[in-house]
Amino acid sequence: MESPSARRCALLSATLAAVVVVGAGAAGAVYVTAGAHPGGGAVSSAASADAGGEAPVESATEAAVDRDALLAAAMEAVPVADGAEVSVAVLDLESGEGAMYGTGVFETASIVKVDILAALLLRAQDAGRALTGEEKAYAVDMIENSDNDSASALWRAIGAAEGLDAANERLGLTATEGGDGPLWGLTRTTAADQIALLRQVFEAEGSALDEASRTYLRDLMGRIAADQRWGVSAAADGTDGAWALKNGWLRRSTTGLWVINSIGRITSGGHDRLVAVLSRGTATQAEGVSLTEAAARAAVSVFTGSDDADAGRAASG
Repeated sequence: MESPSARRCALLSATLAAVVVVGAGAAGAVYVTAGAHPGGGAVSSAASADAGGEAPVESATEAAVDRDALLAAAMEAVPVADGAEVSVAVLDLESGEGAMYGTGVFETASIVKVDILAALLLRAQDAGRALTGEEKAYAVDMIENSDNDSASALWRAIGAAEGLDAANERLGLTATEGGDGPLWGLTRTTAADQIALLRQVFEAEGSALDEASRTYLRDLMGRIAADQRWGVSAAADGTDGAWALKNGWLRRSTTGLWVINSIGRITSGGHDRLVAVLSRGTATQAEGVSLTEAAARAAVSVFTGSDDADAGRAASG
Protein backbone atom coordinates (compact mmCIF):
# COMPACT_ATOMS: atom_id res chain seq x y z
CA MET A 1 0.00 0.00 0.00
CA GLU A 2 1.23 3.46 -0.82
CA SER A 3 2.52 5.26 2.27
CA PRO A 4 0.92 8.46 3.62
CA SER A 5 4.07 10.39 2.76
CA ALA A 6 3.92 9.12 -0.82
CA ARG A 7 0.29 10.19 -1.09
CA ARG A 8 1.18 13.64 0.23
CA CYS A 9 3.93 13.97 -2.38
CA ALA A 10 1.52 12.87 -5.08
CA LEU A 11 -0.98 15.53 -4.01
CA LEU A 12 1.60 18.28 -3.95
CA SER A 13 3.10 17.33 -7.31
CA ALA A 14 -0.35 17.09 -8.89
CA THR A 15 -1.93 20.19 -7.45
CA LEU A 16 0.94 22.58 -6.95
CA ALA A 17 2.45 22.40 -10.40
CA ALA A 18 3.10 26.14 -10.47
CA VAL A 19 4.86 26.15 -7.12
CA VAL A 20 8.62 26.38 -6.68
CA VAL A 21 10.32 24.66 -3.75
CA VAL A 22 12.63 27.16 -2.13
CA GLY A 23 13.88 25.73 1.13
CA ALA A 24 13.15 23.89 4.34
CA GLY A 25 12.55 25.02 7.86
CA ALA A 26 14.29 23.79 10.95
CA ALA A 27 11.51 21.30 11.62
CA GLY A 28 11.79 19.84 8.13
CA ALA A 29 8.70 21.50 6.65
CA VAL A 30 8.95 22.44 3.00
CA TYR A 31 8.27 26.08 2.18
CA VAL A 32 6.93 27.06 -1.22
CA THR A 33 6.31 30.21 -3.20
CA ALA A 34 4.11 30.69 -6.22
CA GLY A 35 7.04 31.97 -8.27
CA ALA A 36 9.21 35.00 -8.88
CA HIS A 37 8.54 38.45 -10.26
CA PRO A 38 9.03 38.77 -14.02
CA GLY A 39 12.69 38.80 -14.88
CA GLY A 40 13.79 37.52 -11.50
CA GLY A 41 14.64 34.11 -10.09
CA ALA A 42 12.98 32.24 -7.29
CA VAL A 43 13.94 33.63 -3.91
CA SER A 44 14.01 31.87 -0.55
CA SER A 45 11.57 33.01 2.10
CA ALA A 46 14.46 33.46 4.50
CA ALA A 47 15.38 37.13 5.03
CA SER A 48 18.67 38.07 3.35
CA ALA A 49 21.02 40.92 4.17
CA ASP A 50 22.81 43.18 1.74
CA ALA A 51 26.58 43.67 1.66
CA GLY A 52 26.36 46.14 4.54
CA GLY A 53 24.55 43.66 6.73
CA GLU A 54 21.18 45.42 6.54
CA ALA A 55 18.07 43.52 5.55
CA PRO A 56 16.38 44.85 2.40
CA VAL A 57 13.23 46.92 2.92
CA GLU A 58 11.22 44.67 0.58
CA SER A 59 11.92 41.13 -0.64
CA ALA A 60 12.10 40.44 -4.36
CA THR A 61 9.19 38.03 -3.92
CA GLU A 62 6.49 37.56 -1.35
CA ALA A 63 7.56 35.50 1.63
CA ALA A 64 7.00 31.81 1.05
CA VAL A 65 4.17 30.27 3.02
CA ASP A 66 3.89 26.77 4.47
CA ARG A 67 0.19 26.18 3.81
CA ASP A 68 0.24 22.69 5.33
CA ALA A 69 1.50 24.12 8.62
CA LEU A 70 -1.15 26.83 8.55
CA LEU A 71 -3.86 24.25 7.91
CA ALA A 72 -2.58 22.00 10.70
CA ALA A 73 -2.69 24.99 13.07
CA ALA A 74 -6.20 25.93 11.93
CA MET A 75 -7.41 22.36 12.41
CA GLU A 76 -6.29 22.44 16.04
CA ALA A 77 -9.28 24.68 16.70
CA VAL A 78 -11.70 22.27 15.00
CA PRO A 79 -13.44 20.03 17.55
CA VAL A 80 -13.17 16.36 16.59
CA ALA A 81 -15.01 13.83 18.74
CA ASP A 82 -13.10 10.93 20.24
CA GLY A 83 -12.79 8.18 17.66
CA ALA A 84 -13.74 10.43 14.74
CA GLU A 85 -11.35 11.14 11.87
CA VAL A 86 -11.14 13.90 9.29
CA SER A 87 -8.98 14.69 6.29
CA VAL A 88 -9.16 17.91 4.26
CA ALA A 89 -7.45 19.24 1.15
CA VAL A 90 -7.68 22.63 -0.54
CA LEU A 91 -6.37 24.09 -3.80
CA ASP A 92 -6.40 27.74 -4.88
CA LEU A 93 -7.20 27.71 -8.60
CA GLU A 94 -5.51 31.04 -9.31
CA SER A 95 -2.16 30.57 -7.58
CA GLY A 96 -1.95 26.77 -7.75
CA GLU A 97 -1.10 26.64 -4.05
CA GLY A 98 -2.74 24.08 -1.83
CA ALA A 99 -2.66 22.35 1.51
CA MET A 100 -3.61 19.02 3.00
CA TYR A 101 -4.40 17.76 6.48
CA GLY A 102 -4.76 14.09 7.35
CA THR A 103 -4.08 11.09 5.18
CA GLY A 104 -6.31 8.05 5.36
CA VAL A 105 -8.71 6.32 3.03
CA PHE A 106 -12.43 6.99 3.58
CA GLU A 107 -15.70 5.60 2.30
CA THR A 108 -17.19 8.01 -0.21
CA ALA A 109 -20.92 7.71 0.49
CA SER A 110 -22.67 9.91 -2.09
CA ILE A 111 -19.74 12.10 -3.15
CA VAL A 112 -18.89 9.21 -5.50
CA LYS A 113 -21.85 10.32 -7.60
CA VAL A 114 -19.66 13.04 -9.13
CA ASP A 115 -17.16 10.35 -10.08
CA ILE A 116 -19.92 8.11 -11.50
CA LEU A 117 -21.19 10.93 -13.70
CA ALA A 118 -17.65 11.80 -14.83
CA ALA A 119 -17.18 8.15 -15.85
CA LEU A 120 -20.49 8.18 -17.75
CA LEU A 121 -19.53 11.39 -19.56
CA LEU A 122 -16.17 9.87 -20.55
CA ARG A 123 -17.97 6.87 -22.03
CA ALA A 124 -20.28 9.17 -23.99
CA GLN A 125 -17.31 11.21 -25.23
CA ASP A 126 -15.56 8.03 -26.39
CA ALA A 127 -18.66 7.04 -28.32
CA GLY A 128 -18.98 10.50 -29.84
CA ARG A 129 -22.49 10.99 -28.48
CA ALA A 130 -24.45 13.11 -26.03
CA LEU A 131 -26.11 11.60 -22.98
CA THR A 132 -29.51 10.07 -23.67
CA GLY A 133 -32.65 11.57 -22.20
CA GLU A 134 -32.82 8.77 -19.66
CA GLU A 135 -29.16 9.22 -18.67
CA LYS A 136 -29.72 12.95 -18.20
CA ALA A 137 -32.75 12.34 -16.02
CA TYR A 138 -30.75 9.96 -13.85
CA ALA A 139 -27.79 12.38 -13.72
CA VAL A 140 -29.93 15.34 -12.62
CA ASP A 141 -31.65 13.37 -9.88
CA MET A 142 -28.39 11.74 -8.76
CA ILE A 143 -26.45 15.00 -8.36
CA GLU A 144 -29.09 17.59 -7.48
CA ASN A 145 -31.19 15.38 -5.19
CA SER A 146 -28.64 12.68 -4.35
CA ASP A 147 -31.13 10.03 -5.48
CA ASN A 148 -29.72 6.57 -4.82
CA ASP A 149 -31.80 4.64 -7.35
CA SER A 150 -30.52 6.93 -10.11
CA ALA A 151 -26.97 6.42 -8.88
CA SER A 152 -27.44 2.64 -8.98
CA ALA A 153 -28.74 2.82 -12.56
CA LEU A 154 -25.74 4.83 -13.73
CA TRP A 155 -23.36 2.67 -11.67
CA ARG A 156 -24.54 -0.28 -13.72
CA ALA A 157 -24.30 1.76 -16.93
CA ILE A 158 -20.60 2.54 -16.40
CA GLY A 159 -19.74 -1.07 -15.56
CA ALA A 160 -19.83 -0.75 -11.75
CA ALA A 161 -16.49 -0.75 -9.90
CA GLU A 162 -14.52 -1.97 -12.91
CA GLY A 163 -15.83 0.86 -15.04
CA LEU A 164 -15.26 3.45 -12.33
CA ASP A 165 -11.70 2.28 -11.74
CA ALA A 166 -10.95 2.41 -15.49
CA ALA A 167 -12.31 5.95 -15.72
CA ASN A 168 -10.31 7.00 -12.67
CA GLU A 169 -7.09 5.93 -14.34
CA ARG A 170 -7.84 8.52 -17.01
CA LEU A 171 -8.98 11.10 -14.48
CA GLY A 172 -5.80 10.85 -12.43
CA LEU A 173 -7.27 9.30 -9.28
CA THR A 174 -4.65 6.92 -7.92
CA ALA A 175 -6.01 5.90 -4.51
CA THR A 176 -9.73 5.41 -5.21
CA GLU A 177 -11.25 1.94 -5.46
CA GLY A 178 -14.83 1.23 -6.51
CA GLY A 179 -17.18 -0.45 -4.04
CA ASP A 180 -18.00 -4.14 -4.30
CA GLY A 181 -20.94 -5.21 -6.43
CA PRO A 182 -23.81 -2.71 -6.17
CA LEU A 183 -22.27 -0.93 -3.17
CA TRP A 184 -21.11 2.26 -4.91
CA GLY A 185 -21.35 4.16 -1.60
CA LEU A 186 -18.54 2.03 -0.17
CA THR A 187 -16.09 3.18 -2.82
CA ARG A 188 -12.94 4.25 -0.95
CA THR A 189 -11.00 7.42 -1.65
CA THR A 190 -8.67 10.10 -0.27
CA ALA A 191 -8.95 13.87 0.00
CA ALA A 192 -6.06 14.15 -2.46
CA ASP A 193 -7.95 12.08 -5.04
CA GLN A 194 -11.07 14.17 -4.59
CA ILE A 195 -9.08 17.31 -5.38
CA ALA A 196 -7.78 15.53 -8.49
CA LEU A 197 -11.39 14.75 -9.49
CA LEU A 198 -12.51 18.33 -8.87
CA ARG A 199 -9.66 19.60 -11.04
CA GLN A 200 -10.98 17.48 -13.88
CA VAL A 201 -14.35 19.22 -13.49
CA PHE A 202 -13.28 22.79 -12.79
CA GLU A 203 -10.04 23.16 -14.78
CA ALA A 204 -9.75 22.89 -18.54
CA GLU A 205 -6.02 22.24 -18.79
CA GLY A 206 -5.20 18.55 -18.57
CA SER A 207 -8.80 17.44 -18.11
CA ALA A 208 -10.00 14.24 -19.74
CA LEU A 209 -13.49 15.76 -19.76
CA ASP A 210 -14.32 18.03 -22.66
CA GLU A 211 -15.80 21.50 -22.18
CA ALA A 212 -19.40 20.33 -22.57
CA SER A 213 -18.94 17.57 -19.99
CA ARG A 214 -17.24 19.89 -17.50
CA THR A 215 -19.95 22.53 -17.89
CA TYR A 216 -22.71 19.95 -17.43
CA LEU A 217 -21.22 18.60 -14.21
CA ARG A 218 -20.47 22.06 -12.81
CA ASP A 219 -24.01 23.23 -13.51
CA LEU A 220 -25.56 20.26 -11.71
CA MET A 221 -23.25 20.75 -8.70
CA GLY A 222 -24.43 24.36 -8.53
CA ARG A 223 -28.09 23.36 -8.25
CA ILE A 224 -28.01 21.07 -5.23
CA ALA A 225 -31.32 20.69 -3.38
CA ALA A 226 -31.79 23.33 -0.67
CA ASP A 227 -31.66 20.86 2.22
CA GLN A 228 -28.26 19.58 1.04
CA ARG A 229 -26.47 22.93 0.81
CA TRP A 230 -24.09 22.34 3.67
CA GLY A 231 -20.48 21.23 3.95
CA VAL A 232 -17.85 23.07 1.92
CA SER A 233 -20.38 25.78 0.99
CA ALA A 234 -20.02 27.05 4.57
CA ALA A 235 -16.62 28.45 3.54
CA ALA A 236 -18.03 30.38 0.56
CA ASP A 237 -19.02 34.02 0.55
CA GLY A 238 -22.62 35.09 0.03
CA THR A 239 -22.45 35.96 -3.67
CA ASP A 240 -24.46 34.18 -6.35
CA GLY A 241 -22.70 31.12 -7.69
CA ALA A 242 -20.23 31.09 -4.79
CA TRP A 243 -20.34 27.30 -4.52
CA ALA A 244 -20.80 24.08 -6.48
CA LEU A 245 -20.74 20.93 -4.38
CA LYS A 246 -21.71 17.36 -3.67
CA ASN A 247 -22.16 15.93 -0.21
CA GLY A 248 -22.25 12.38 1.06
CA TRP A 249 -23.68 10.91 4.25
CA LEU A 250 -23.90 7.30 5.38
CA ARG A 251 -24.60 5.64 8.71
CA ARG A 252 -22.55 2.47 8.89
CA SER A 253 -24.65 -0.51 9.97
CA THR A 254 -21.63 -2.18 11.52
CA THR A 255 -20.85 0.64 13.97
CA GLY A 256 -23.84 2.98 13.97
CA LEU A 257 -21.41 5.85 13.28
CA TRP A 258 -21.57 8.32 10.41
CA VAL A 259 -19.52 8.95 7.29
CA ILE A 260 -19.98 12.61 6.31
CA ASN A 261 -18.14 14.04 3.28
CA SER A 262 -18.28 17.22 1.21
CA ILE A 263 -16.44 18.24 -1.97
CA GLY A 264 -16.70 21.19 -4.31
CA ARG A 265 -15.62 24.59 -5.56
CA ILE A 266 -16.18 27.64 -3.39
CA THR A 267 -15.57 31.35 -3.96
CA SER A 268 -14.23 33.40 -1.06
CA GLY A 269 -12.68 36.84 -1.17
CA GLY A 270 -12.82 36.82 -4.95
CA HIS A 271 -10.80 33.59 -5.19
CA ASP A 272 -12.01 30.19 -6.41
CA ARG A 273 -10.84 27.20 -4.39
CA LEU A 274 -11.40 23.48 -4.53
CA VAL A 275 -12.08 21.88 -1.16
CA ALA A 276 -12.52 18.23 -0.17
CA VAL A 277 -13.44 17.16 3.37
CA LEU A 278 -13.76 13.50 4.34
CA SER A 279 -14.84 12.34 7.79
CA ARG A 280 -16.03 9.30 9.66
CA GLY A 281 -16.83 8.19 13.18
CA THR A 282 -19.23 10.89 14.35
CA ALA A 283 -22.15 9.81 16.52
CA THR A 284 -24.76 11.83 14.61
CA GLN A 285 -25.18 13.23 11.13
CA ALA A 286 -25.43 16.77 12.50
CA GLU A 287 -22.13 16.36 14.30
CA GLY A 288 -20.51 15.18 11.07
CA VAL A 289 -21.95 18.10 9.10
CA SER A 290 -20.57 20.54 11.67
CA LEU A 291 -17.17 18.87 11.42
CA THR A 292 -17.04 19.10 7.63
CA GLU A 293 -18.07 22.75 7.70
CA ALA A 294 -15.50 23.66 10.34
CA ALA A 295 -12.79 21.81 8.40
CA ALA A 296 -13.76 23.59 5.18
CA ARG A 297 -13.50 26.98 6.88
CA ALA A 298 -10.13 26.00 8.31
CA ALA A 299 -8.92 25.01 4.84
CA VAL A 300 -9.93 28.31 3.28
CA SER A 301 -8.43 30.24 6.21
CA VAL A 302 -4.90 29.25 5.16
CA PHE A 303 -5.25 31.78 2.34
CA THR A 304 -6.91 34.57 4.32
CA GLY A 305 -3.71 36.31 5.37
CA SER A 306 -2.32 36.51 1.83
CA ASP A 307 -5.71 37.69 0.52
CA ASP A 308 -5.74 40.51 3.05
CA ALA A 309 -2.18 41.42 2.16
CA ASP A 310 -3.03 41.52 -1.53
CA ALA A 311 -5.99 43.80 -0.84
CA GLY A 312 -3.81 46.09 1.28
CA ARG A 313 -1.20 46.38 -1.43
CA ALA A 314 -3.86 47.17 -4.02
CA ALA A 315 -5.40 49.86 -1.80
CA SER A 316 -2.01 51.49 -1.20
CA GLY A 317 -1.20 51.55 -4.92
